[in-house]
Amino acid sequence: MTVTIDTPNARRLVDAAAIRGAAIVGQPGGWCVMLKIGMKETPLGTQRTDKPRTWSSLDSCMQYLRDELKIVKVDGIDASNYSAATVHSRRRKDAAERMRAAHEAAAYRNWLADEVQEAIDDPRPNVSHAQVMAEAQAIIDNASQKAG
Repeated sequence: MTVTIDTPNARRLVDAAAIRGAAIVGQPGGWCVMLKIGMKETPLGTQRTDKPRTWSSLDSCMQYLRDELKIVKVDGIDASNYSAATVHSRRRKDAAERMRAAHEAAAYRNWLADEVQEAIDDPRPNVSHAQVMAEAQAIIDNASQKAG
């Protein structure tokens, strides 16, 4: 099993100046980052699994190092095991549907929050639940009497 380090822990090590260097290593399917911690090289991993994190492009890997970890220099790039032919899209086919559902849920939450705030800000006096139910029952009884 490969032991990796996730981004939050890597950030802490960068802040503590414990990372001595970084290298980008090509592999079938993309690029990964090896962080030099002491005398040991450890791959940067994903947050949910202990697998090395990979990027499909070298540019996105470099951008991640710069923006997320504040690492602006790499010790080297090893492309000896990189194979562009094996790079494939890792996008899930249902990604568009998941994003649409997430946007709908966010829009609903915003609408509901606005409705609740509008009710809270309403200057009219509150009406008790019992009073509302009594009025509704009176309407139902009146309609029943008219219907026969």
